[in-house]
Amino acid sequence: MSRVGKMPVAVPQGVEVALTAEQITVKGAQGALSRPLHRLVKVGSDNGKISFEPTDASAEANAMSGTMRALVANMVTGVSKGFERKLNLVGVGFRAQAQGQKLNLQIGFSHPVVKDMPAGIKVECPTQTEIVIKGADRQVVGQIAAEVRAFRPPEPYKGKGIRYSDEKVTLKETKKK
Repeated sequence: MSRVGKMPVAVPQGVEVALTAEQITVKGAQGALSRPLHRLVKVGSDNGKISFEPTDASAEANAMSGTMRALVANMVTGVSKGFERKLNLVGVGFRAQAQGQKLNLQIGFSHPVVKDMPAGIKVECPTQTEIVIKGADRQVVGQIAAEVRAFRPPEPYKGKGIRYSDEKVTLKETKKK
């Protein structure tokens, strides 16, 4: 059996878990998330813990029990604490500005780039060169951060562009005559 799937998910105080035959719903301070259950995984809830078991002995059921456990653990963490991703702008004149549910970027193009945030995602700009994307759904936060980074990924010669705060950009040496 999957080692990840064997560990039950602890449900913290203030988080409600609703389990039906087709889906699991988790509600907390940061919002509510739901996910359909996989047919090869049996989910049980008791004493503030959620357990996962494969329905049969196949390798796919074993793998899916670990996957479902990880996804539900991320849902519980998301509705209790939330997730955030930090981005930095590197380049002369590169600026970011959060305007409600929109992110306005000036990143060296002849026009400003505006990115609309989906429901449940908050964007903040503590300084002009920092962007913080927050939300309850880990997958959506990561996807939005990747889409913002894709507007101007770091280039390999000067390192200008949008990068994750923990990203290391290796610079290339320029061509010599």
